[in-house]
Amino acid sequence: MEESISLLDIFTILKKRWMLIFSITVLAGLISASISYYVMTPVYQASTQILVNQKNPEHQFDYSLLQSNVDLINTYSVIIKSPVILSKVVNKLDFPKTVEELNQSITINSQENSQIFSLVVRDSNARNAVEIVNTISEVFQTEIQNIMSVNNVSILAQAELKEHPVPVKPDPLLNIAVATVVGLIIGIVMTFLIEFLDNTLKDDHDVETYLGLPVLGSIKKMSPSEKKARKYSKRKRMGSETIVSQIEK
Repeated sequence: MEESISLLDIFTILKKRWMLIFSITVLAGLISASISYYVMTPVYQASTQILVNQKNPEHQFDYSLLQSNVDLINTYSVIIKSPVILSKVVNKLDFPKTVEELNQSITINSQENSQIFSLVVRDSNARNAVEIVNTISEVFQTEIQNIMSVNNVSILAQAELKEHPVPVKPDPLLNIAVATVVGLIIGIVMTFLIEFLDNTLKDDHDVETYLGLPVLGSIKKMSPSEKKARKYSKRKRMGSETIVSQIEK
């Protein structure tokens, strides 16, 4: 019984302050949408695929050679992000970039036991992202021959600028969904805080519970419709009394 009453009380509180909860939820969603679309800087991504494959003079499958190529990817990942490569990339680019900025924008993805790895670059400009990742790939392919004295790097796929590039960040729909849920939670929490911090006596039950006094009577609060109907009835009654008095005269 106690549990049923508690659940009913919770529902009553939420129903009484549903406008507060709704307003906070909508406001949170609108703020998130405004920030996602008009404040946050969009980030674009471009990538290339690079193959590490040292030629086998015997033209036969050699597992040890394959494993050696796979192990080299870890070394190449470090070399790609080193100043030796990136400083030459900076000199080739048509727009100002520092080695540190390039280093932070580069991500290298590789799969286990695969000789192919992906070079990913993110930038606030889609065209710049494509130019950067392609330049890094070309410079790395050229310079690795001098650094490692090997010729085992091939560019499988270069990045291309799409006609309508789509940013990878931010994700407005995800941000709005998260903000809406957070706003809903904040609204519910605020509702219960307001309710529990309100120490006013609301009904005859509170008077008996907290003051220990019996309730002798109560005055019902009239709704707007009841007030309107009462005024209309009063006006009608006064009109009738006026007509009667005029007839009597």
